[in-house]
Amino acid sequence: MIFMASQTPIPPPVAPKTRPPEDDGGSVVAEKQLQRTKPPQMYQVVMLNDDYTPMEFVVVVIQEFFNKDRETATQIMLKIHLDGKGICGVYPRDIAATKVQQVQEAARQAGHPLQCVSEPAD
Repeated sequence: MIFMASQTPIPPPVAPKTRPPEDDGGSVVAEKQLQRTKPPQMYQVVMLNDDYTPMEFVVVVIQEFFNKDRETATQIMLKIHLDGKGICGVYPRDIAATKVQQVQEAARQAGHPLQCVSEPAD
């Protein structure tokens, strides 16, 4: 079955072209200013000392999750052991939270009470 229009379609009306009014010299033009985004707030991942987690386990965790070499990981572990806490790395908030979760999950699976927190970096 074929349907035919009884009338030819009418095109939509076209708006008349208008020119902007002439500039009288008193106009004010706002200049576009560059907006710079601030860098994200950084958070430090801090491992806390306890009397039960083996030092070697702490070194391995630092190497694995914070990509530190053995010597640097050992220095961080000794700082944690002697000062009660040590900074393992500084990251944006989401990455720091993920690192904390990874460390706590690894410690839980190994049966150690190792604690790790993130706090805003100064």
